[in-house]
Amino acid sequence: MYAFGRRHFLKLASAGAGMLGSAAFARTSLADDDAHSAHVPAADVPAQDTHGADEMDTHHSAGIDVYLENIGQDPTFWRQPAMEYTLDGDVKVFELTCTEMDWDTGGGIMVAALAYNGMVPGPEIRVTEGDTVRINVTNQMTQSTSVHFHGVMLPNNMDGVPFITQPPIRPGETFTYEFTTRNSGSHMYHSHHNAAEQVTRGLMGAFIIEPSDTSREPEIDADYTMILNDSGVGFTINGKGFPYTQPISAKLNDKIRVRYMNEGLMIHPMHLHGMPQLVFAKDGYNLPVPYLCDTLNIAPGERYDVIVDCTELGVWAFHCHILSHAESRNGMFGMVTTLIVEE
Repeated sequence: MYAFGRRHFLKLASAGAGMLGSAAFARTSLADDDAHSAHVPAADVPAQDTHGADEMDTHHSAGIDVYLENIGQDPTFWRQPAMEYTLDGDVKVFELTCTEMDWDTGGGIMVAALAYNGMVPGPEIRVTEGDTVRINVTNQMTQSTSVHFHGVMLPNNMDGVPFITQPPIRPGETFTYEFTTRNSGSHMYHSHHNAAEQVTRGLMGAFIIEPSDTSREPEIDADYTMILNDSGVGFTINGKGFPYTQPISAKLNDKIRVRYMNEGLMIHPMHLHGMPQLVFAKDGYNLPVPYLCDTLNIAPGERYDVIVDCTELGVWAFHCHILSHAESRNGMFGMVTTLIVEE
């Protein structure tokens, strides 16, 4: 599925008139970038002074090479398939374990993370409207925690807010959440205890409730979830930073669904090159009037569902348009991936 060499990659890009402009794996601080990015009018630059340009271009090109080599090497990036469960009668039972671990955001860049079941973000939980679910949360960390099911309608005592609806889950303890799902849509689960640290360091995941009446769902060829983060594990999509993200791969005229979920502390305007995004749901609720855009601003806690009609061949950049989250003089990094559309 992902048999892309550099020649094929660039051929696709040029065929679609959507050349992926640049990329790189080198990640530098904004302070370093600012120190070297003073604007110089083109007329004042000596024609023979190309060393800086050559070095910059080399970094950008190297990132493309790393991205190409990594395509298909991370089968868990899109969190498919969803988390497995066992049945206790009609109840779907999930097991979540919270641990402290080192997480590789790509290329050996390790961060001190907090994880559900050894993953950042945690595994996707996907159920159907009307299902009764039981989620056993075991805390193996050195700090207390809880789990809040963000956007999910449930009994008050299952809302996951320590000292308001439950005691905190202390180290070594297990707490059980059980409820019947009522509202379909794209939701999240995450810590609600020391949340600015715990969520951004990895205690987050997608909680998707599919409708019992599928006639409410758009017809699609593929379904992708992008969990956006920025602080504890850096500028990442699904726990990885470019060039260690994975592309969305589609055939011409496929319709793909993208579920955006912002679990960070900053806004992230997600921009797709070449094709519009049809925004049809916000926070799990279908919009009365869907609308088209090419850049969709997603605030912390928000979820948006979009449809992309893959009408244009090529390799199309897909990234956060706060440019300091996505590109520096050393090339693209962080919140960047691509949409690849083939015949």
